[in-house]
Amino acid sequence: MTQHEYVFVAISIILGLAITRLLHTMGMLIRAHRDVSFHWSTALWAVCVLSYALQFWWVGWGLREISDWSFPDFAVLTAGAICVYGAAEMALPVPEGGGELNFLEHSQGLGRLSALSLLLYFGIGPYVNITMFGNKMLPSLGVPAAGALLMLLIIAAPRTFKAAAVVFAVYTAAILSVTA
Repeated sequence: MTQHEYVFVAISIILGLAITRLLHTMGMLIRAHRDVSFHWSTALWAVCVLSYALQFWWVGWGLREISDWSFPDFAVLTAGAICVYGAAEMALPVPEGGGELNFLEHSQGLGRLSALSLLLYFGIGPYVNITMFGNKMLPSLGVPAAGALLMLLIIAAPRTFKAAAVVFAVYTAAILSVTA
């Protein structure tokens, strides 16, 4: 077993849990559909979060070329996976204890913790891009900074969530096109 395989077992477990959490919550919301006030922007947000979990897993394959791993590399990647899990955990409302579930109210309230988790995830991106992949500094800082600014907007001005979700989906598509 290579170091890459060893390191990515832990990261894969965390990312797998993030994907499982999103899918499980979607299943619970479908079962409770009579009590759910659906909103497209929250569903779009959840799809974007799912995309980041898959994208992180995919980009991890590119790290197989690293032959000598350090604990800081492992710790940063693990923190990134934990941030993606946090975003997945808070992306959708959870049907607990009955009562109506409003997608948009969740996104503008407690769902902002999902944006906070992604904000932290975007802070980890430059380390991986510069230190581990050896990418140029300006794009490695600028691209995640744009995502971080968008997360700050969602956190600070939750009323903009609908428009921000669309912009975030476009940003996510751009990230996927660059890293795929």
